[in-house]
Amino acid sequence: MGTWGMGHFDSDTAADFAGGLDDARPGRREEIIREALALAARTGADDHLDADDGVVAVAAAALLAAQRPGGTPVDSVYGPDDPLPPLAPELCGLAVTALDRVVAGESELLELWADAGEGERWSAGVRELRAVLAGVMAPPAGQGAG
Repeated sequence: MGTWGMGHFDSDTAADFAGGLDDARPGRREEIIREALALAARTGADDHLDADDGVVAVAAAALLAAQRPGGTPVDSVYGPDDPLPPLAPELCGLAVTALDRVVAGESELLELWADAGEGERWSAGVRELRAVLAGVMAPPAGQGAG
């Protein structure tokens, strides 16, 4: 896994995904994001989710979350250079399902982060994306839900 940081675009695979979005016709970008999310989402809970598919799903979800209330803008130099059109809010449910798979037991990506001793920290970032996409803000680190 060519990963150099915890950010949603800090890997070769995510950077390639962003480059593919930049290379695509503007009208096709939402479809590419939908396809990335659908690939991870349709993997059954007991099925193996490939690390590259998980990385791309997280990157796609980050782009969608950036457009939602409470979302954080994607400002990575490895993210897309070109602005994305407004993405359909209906993608949020698909993204939530995809992110649930990415942090499930049969996720190779979660396994790789856990093997590196960073599974919980990495998963927390994914849960923050999920919370934005689900319309619920996650409590700040160290604070439980009241």
